[in-house]
Amino acid sequence: MLEFLSQLKQVSDLHAIEHRELPGLCEVLRRELIQIILQQGGHFAGNLGVVELTVALHRVFASPSDAIVWDVGHQAYPHKMLTGRYAELPGIRRYTGISGFPKRGESIHDAFGTGHSSTALSAALGMALAAELKNENNRTFIAVVGDGALTGGMAFEALNQAAVSKSRLLVLVNDNNIGIDPNTGAMARMLQEMEPGRSNWFTEMGFAYHGPVDGHNVLELVQVLQQLKEGSLPAVLHVKTIKGKGYEPAEKEQTRFHSAPAWVKLDPAQPTKESLRFQDVFGAALCELAALYPQVCGVTPAMPSGSGMRRAMQEYPDRFWDVGIAEQHAVTLCAGLAAEGMKPYCSVYSTFLQRGYDQLIHDVALQSLPVVFCIDRAGLVGEDGPTHHGSFDLAFLNPIPNLIIAAPRDETHLRALMHTAALDTQLPWAIRYPRGGSGQPMTQIEFPASEVGKAEWLREGSGTAILALGPLCYTAIEAAQLSETQTAVADMRFLKPLDTDLLDAVFDRFDAVITLEDGVVKGGLASAVASHAAARKYAGVIKHLGIPDVFPTHGSVAELWRELGYDRDGILAAIRSVQPI
Repeated sequence: MLEFLSQLKQVSDLHAIEHRELPGLCEVLRRELIQIILQQGGHFAGNLGVVELTVALHRVFASPSDAIVWDVGHQAYPHKMLTGRYAELPGIRRYTGISGFPKRGESIHDAFGTGHSSTALSAALGMALAAELKNENNRTFIAVVGDGALTGGMAFEALNQAAVSKSRLLVLVNDNNIGIDPNTGAMARMLQEMEPGRSNWFTEMGFAYHGPVDGHNVLELVQVLQQLKEGSLPAVLHVKTIKGKGYEPAEKEQTRFHSAPAWVKLDPAQPTKESLRFQDVFGAALCELAALYPQVCGVTPAMPSGSGMRRAMQEYPDRFWDVGIAEQHAVTLCAGLAAEGMKPYCSVYSTFLQRGYDQLIHDVALQSLPVVFCIDRAGLVGEDGPTHHGSFDLAFLNPIPNLIIAAPRDETHLRALMHTAALDTQLPWAIRYPRGGSGQPMTQIEFPASEVGKAEWLREGSGTAILALGPLCYTAIEAAQLSETQTAVADMRFLKPLDTDLLDAVFDRFDAVITLEDGVVKGGLASAVASHAAARKYAGVIKHLGIPDVFPTHGSVAELWRELGYDRDGILAAIRSVQPI
């Protein structure tokens, strides 16, 4: 079977093997996934859980005519292996390698690009309706949706329309009772209580419901899927799977093995302990604040472990909530808490805050409710790529009135900003910081650390000034030192309110200005500085470093910074480019 897998060029070749050989193919797929991902790194446990399901889907349906849409898509590795990309799997998520998510430009079998949750149902329904309009009535559209994704509002909206349509849509619920962290809420309970032949939430909506089915019995899955393909649609197939299936440590620690770092091997040597991370300090500071102020509480949309809120949830279970994959609800829930005098901290990844943008404007900022948004994974995140980069938060937050926007340069200043924000009862805050750590030691500083909206000079100088936000301040200092010039470096600290007093001094004293941010230059710090410079009729040189008008690919953060020109060497080149000849 390994030879068959390595020689598999077209997914239609899967129909050439005997029905009885399918379990053997699944064993080989799972073994190869374990061998490769535990050595190269990547999404792990979710992929092990869908091996049989993937084989059955491609055995029964004729991709790409029959379109399979993988919700979120981190579980699509077996799909990639069966659709001509097995040899490329060792390079998955690596710079210039294949994506860790379905990507339309990568394969005709990736029917729809995914990365965020709860989108597959809307996409697959839209494709099915388009097929009807084109009289392509022999095609089937399958949305593979995890049970965790059903907590997202888009999933409900799509089901609401799909149930009354006559589209050839198959809703395949991959139920493993966990997202990254264990599921929460009523939907998870309802799924666990569903039984064959009994009325349930899906049947009440109007779907034909089938299941639950053993998601690890490939022969049974093939039989059920064949019946559904030949039957009346739309329908729901409820499949029970085990996240981490076939690798005992992943079955026991499903959250930990959601994604496996490259150091994990079959006989693993433990890695050196990671340095302090922003997420660790966020979790510790949140507990400090909860102890100091009874009105402090917190909300996260399905990211308690990744964000660091798990600790506060354990120590103060009545004041901190995981609301599931529900960013819109999370933001407005915080608004409601604040309206009643609480001080909510909303921990959300930058890329996912995009989904709660209207609520942030309409429900929080418009009413000046003092919610504190702790925006994790801001800037480039690395191997997860364009669906997960935190590229846009500075740009989309900056135009919103009544909002304070801060970017700590290290963990010490994250803690200081969280404490400072706790004292503000008038305005909402957004504090953005990257994944991982700054590499700087923690120090003790008093609160509030400095005046809101005031920048700080980190390196005095003349000629050229670098105005930076976030941990890139330290990279800027390193580049300035290497440049052998008198380049000055300022930590702007706040995008809003912007320190215009410092900007005025910079425009008076310096011949060249370089802005530096780990975000898109359109709309962020670059735009704010350029606007003020234009108002002041600044005649010097201004150069902007950050993410240009592109969606950056996947790869390590260092590789991406280098490609986009704002790693240390890129900053050094910018300094030299603005020096007088």
